[in-house]
Amino acid sequence: MTLLAPHLETFLREYLPRDRHVSSNTVESYAYAFQLLVCFAAGRLRVPPSALQVEQLDSPMLLDFLAHLESKRHNTPRTRNARLGAFKAFFRFLEYRVPSSLDQVCRIKAIPQKKMDQKVIDYLTREEMQSLLDAPNPRTKAGIRDRAMLHLAFAAGLRVSELVGIRLAELAFHPHPSIRVRGKGRRERDLPLWKETAMVVRAWLAVRGDKGAPELFLNSVGEPMTRSGFAYVLDKHVQTARRNTPSLSAKRVSPHVLRHTCAMHTLIATHDIRKVSLWLGHATLQSTEVYLRADPTEKLAALAAVMPPNLSRGHFKAPDKLLAMLRSAAHGQ
Repeated sequence: MTLLAPHLETFLREYLPRDRHVSSNTVESYAYAFQLLVCFAAGRLRVPPSALQVEQLDSPMLLDFLAHLESKRHNTPRTRNARLGAFKAFFRFLEYRVPSSLDQVCRIKAIPQKKMDQKVIDYLTREEMQSLLDAPNPRTKAGIRDRAMLHLAFAAGLRVSELVGIRLAELAFHPHPSIRVRGKGRRERDLPLWKETAMVVRAWLAVRGDKGAPELFLNSVGEPMTRSGFAYVLDKHVQTARRNTPSLSAKRVSPHVLRHTCAMHTLIATHDIRKVSLWLGHATLQSTEVYLRADPTEKLAALAAVMPPNLSRGHFKAPDKLLAMLRSAAHGQ
């Protein structure tokens, strides 16, 4: 039997950040996935989590846990697949370190991802987005900060982790306003800013103060803004915007919806999916194609470009009422 804890610690603290160069967000996500798994397995086996053995996390245990995620925790298939991805990465790590677990690893690697419904993305119209940007109170320090965060999240199409991770050193105003974004997969990109976005960011810098933290956005106690903190800020201002724009009441506005909104507005303006992909920092165009399904203008352009088939003219002649009555009487007999 092989104790799980030492291998899991090496995987999270050394292998992922040092050998695979994954981001801290990925390490955090993987660690949380295993936290859920070991608690589930320890409860099932009635042993302390630190006493779990690698061999006890076999494919039946993982399949039961994945079912538990959907049935008890009400996770979506997307979340279920993300957790499974973390487990497969760990067992690939074990493949060369614990040769005795090779059969177990192969069985776990063979667990399939669950197919998901590909829904049309949600995004905000220009009027809805403007109402949200106008919701913070610019006469308070918190309102100035919130307005800058909302503007930057929308204008740059940032993931929430990218937004809260922006540092002062990555912000430039000369020769033109821009930010350097450290994106997913350690990919960096430089993005220019609208004059209006640069203006609200400057307003925040004027009241931010020198707190010593390298991050651009800070919370009320002077510590770096967190993802959950921004989600709370966004939800608060969505509630305010809904009073002026009732159509927002029918939409669930998450931080990622702001990124979708930026992508859709860029696609509608440029009609170039490659520019959208470049702006968002996608690794491949395949990730960006989801916006084509949500853009009706692209489909209308395709419809207009295709010649419709000709329809032959038909001649309809109403049946004689007397003959119709006689036929129906004959069938009735």
